[in-house]
Amino acid sequence: MRRINGTALIIAALVATLGALAFPVWSYADRSGTGEANLNASSVATQWGPLSATDRDFLIKVRLAGLWELPAGQQAIERAPSEGVKQAGDHLVVGHTDLDRRARDVASKLGVELPNQPSEQQQGWLDELTAASGQEYEQKFANLLRAAHGKVFALVAQVRHTTRNSLIRQLASDANQTVLDHITMLERTGFVDFDGLARDAAAAATSSPSGPPVSSGGGVPQVPVPVTPSGDQSFTSRPVPPTMAPLPQP
Repeated sequence: MRRINGTALIIAALVATLGALAFPVWSYADRSGTGEANLNASSVATQWGPLSATDRDFLIKVRLAGLWELPAGQQAIERAPSEGVKQAGDHLVVGHTDLDRRARDVASKLGVELPNQPSEQQQGWLDELTAASGQEYEQKFANLLRAAHGKVFALVAQVRHTTRNSLIRQLASDANQTVLDHITMLERTGFVDFDGLARDAAAAATSSPSGPPVSSGGGVPQVPVPVTPSGDQSFTSRPVPPTMAPLPQP
């Protein structure tokens, strides 16, 4: 009888151990704690489609961009020695005034609370610009603003690609046009340090770049022959002109 009881206890202990090992695996598989489950868990249902955490972050970043780039543009109009920097400042003021209005309208509809002050880092950039003058001011203006626009440009593309909310999708389209316009105007000033931008991007990268290997011949690679259409060449389509379409109504 003692031998039977001992065997039963051993079997019971083995069953309990196997159950303890299997439970975390079962519970994790059942929860599906990554991917689509996380997306749905962080999303809020609205009449314009699900509003994800990335969507909300995008709205806040658009607002924050305007809170420092608009006064930076106003300052450039008043203080910049060169006409090119003044024009870039004018584009910042016009673009962010309109984009901020759109962002606040979307946030009101979607119930997202927006900040009313720039971040500590953004305020630091404004203070840095205020302390500079002459060509140093113009170089700081062009490079601080160009770097900031490059980072938000990547977020705009991600949101425009992935959002399921029609209001956010339209705002991302508007932001894409505005940010690209500002990048173009800042680069036209002639003060943008493209080598510095590339170094900063390389330092922040987490994976190795890919691409065709460097030519081993040591010379300039041959330019490929252009691809030309065949058959009927009477084309009627044209690039779609940029628009600032009104936000969709519910």
